Amino acid sequence: MKEIIGVRFKKPGKIYFFDPGKYKIRQGQFVIVDTAMGEEYAEVVISNRKMPENKIENELKPIIRIATYKDKKHNEENKKKEKEAFGICVKYIKKHKLDMNLTDVEYKFDNSKILFYFTADGRIDFRELVKDLAAIFKTRIELRQIGVRDEVKRIGGNGVCGRELCCCSFLGNFETVSIKMAKEQNISLNPSKISGNCGRLMCCLKYEQDVYEEKLSRLPKVGAIVKTQEDGEGIVDSIEILKEKVRVKFKDKEGFYYKKFNASDIKVIKDVEEKDDLKGMNKEDIKQLKELEKLEELDKQTEEYI
Repeated sequence: MKEIIGVRFKKPGKIYFFDPGKYKIRQGQFVIVDTAMGEEYAEVVISNRKMPENKIENELKPIIRIATYKDKKHNEENKKKEKEAFGICVKYIKKHKLDMNLTDVEYKFDNSKILFYFTADGRIDFRELVKDLAAIFKTRIELRQIGVRDEVKRIGGNGVCGRELCCCSFLGNFETVSIKMAKEQNISLNPSKISGNCGRLMCCLKYEQDVYEEKLSRLPKVGAIVKTQEDGEGIVDSIEILKEKVRVKFKDKEGFYYKKFNASDIKVIKDVEEKDDLKGMNKEDIKQLKELEKLEELDKQTEEYI
């Protein structure tokens, strides 16, 4: 077992473990730590605790010190400088007529580097821009292209649920989300209902997916021919995935009637292929859905920078 503390450099952001050494540090305090990028100012989100060594991926670095009043003032000054640098960079982006959108600026704590985050549809030749910025700020300049998910994560906002966006509150890393998840969870494929503020598929589609996949493996598809003990053969009309119930359509002399059964009480005689989810959708929704599919593919190919 090793004693650790967990720190976060940004909210939201990934939690990193450090060796507290002789310090006893409370949650909510700030510390100065040594990283590959130099000294960083970080908030403690996990106070001193023991952790099994097999759960610690990398060698623990010790913290340098608990942040002093001077450190806090220096960090506040850097935040003010970031706002000024943002305006200057936007001005020079326009000057060089670059097709890019600046989203954020970050000063390293020791002022050894300034990072400018931006989004763009393709590769941008920003060499001249870097030269201008380096001449103005007299320090190392780094421009990082990020995806639209990362942009919204840095900007913040609320989701359709009314709560703060997941990526802005607790998600440290983005997981792959697909339209297949919406289909399996029986959610409307209307793009406006399954896409988030970033215009990509909502991250929350991932949360219950494992449960849906496990339950769907035990359920017949709509349209499948099944056999029941009481009523004989029928056709699956609808399914309640989470309850694992199946509504079956039967035919008799008077017409059709319906009954619900537990999935375990019926036998599948003939299952069916996946249904065409585009039937019943208007042309505009189909067009937007196709665009989402393209964005989904783009997400798989895009390198995450943050």
